[in-house]
Amino acid sequence: MGGRSWRAGRSSRSCTTDVEPRRATVRAHAKVNLSLKVLGKRADGFHEIRSVFQTIGLSDRIGFEFTPGRGAGIELDDSVGIADNLASRAARLFFEQKKVRGRLRMKLEKRIPMGGGLGGGSSDAAAVLLALPALTGRNAELCELMEMGAKLGSDVPFFLVGGTALGIGRGEELYPLPESGKWPMLVLAPPIHVSTPEAYRALGRGSLTSPAEFPKLNIFQSFVWQAYCASDAENDFEHAVFQLHPELKRWQRKLERLGAQPARLSGSGAALFGVFPDRANLQGALPLFRTEPLKVFSTTTVTRREYRARMSRSLREHAREKTWPPRSLYE
Repeated sequence: MGGRSWRAGRSSRSCTTDVEPRRATVRAHAKVNLSLKVLGKRADGFHEIRSVFQTIGLSDRIGFEFTPGRGAGIELDDSVGIADNLASRAARLFFEQKKVRGRLRMKLEKRIPMGGGLGGGSSDAAAVLLALPALTGRNAELCELMEMGAKLGSDVPFFLVGGTALGIGRGEELYPLPESGKWPMLVLAPPIHVSTPEAYRALGRGSLTSPAEFPKLNIFQSFVWQAYCASDAENDFEHAVFQLHPELKRWQRKLERLGAQPARLSGSGAALFGVFPDRANLQGALPLFRTEPLKVFSTTTVTRREYRARMSRSLREHAREKTWPPRSLYE
């Protein structure tokens, strides 16, 4: 069990008051990339992408206890001892930007596999940014939270909105897309670490110079316009990552043989996901992965409405109804 703490201003004793702590537990959902195109390297060193992000039911849990006070202190009880945890960084950034005073204790229970392209760390950070305004009484507009999120990581802004969204730029520029309800899904998480910088290098994308030289995006556009047609789903990382780890290709093909459409790598990997036509097909495929050296998760896609409703229910003692981002009762 790992622990991290941060304090600013006065000593820790100055954080102690007779005020009743404000408590909540929220879920931080994973994501998959239904389709992902990498266009090239930008002048700022990042790669320009086009992606369709989708939240799914697989999630971490974060417990919060905030006590208003004169100083500022943050403690994290982290079940896996992640160094420089994004949840702590998000809390520190929010405290600093919104001048929060008080003691925050967080307990993070990890279930989303780390380093698999499922966005677990980014989702944890976004959950912190969504919960803290309600708990601390320091409300923030969505544009403020988006700016904070982009400082923490390219995927964090997506988890501030959830559902199905088009991500462009580094993935931090987001636009809502129509949603298709709940799809049954298997997520396969192998004990393989794919370095994101290594994956980008293996792609061999040159520098962007002008829009005329972008790779053609006809298939990606078709995927979006045809409501996420399985035959047009792509992930540009697959060719390079599958060469580095051929077993990932074997598991992808197995998902396809068992009826998953599409079956894709998520992000730069190494997690794979398969969308099934119905729950019965998924249940038939699930036992056939039990003997593989994988963590296997049975889940569904999560719509934007459901994503927001779950967060709002978790914060209902502290937040106003029908507000997004959740707005505090303590303002």
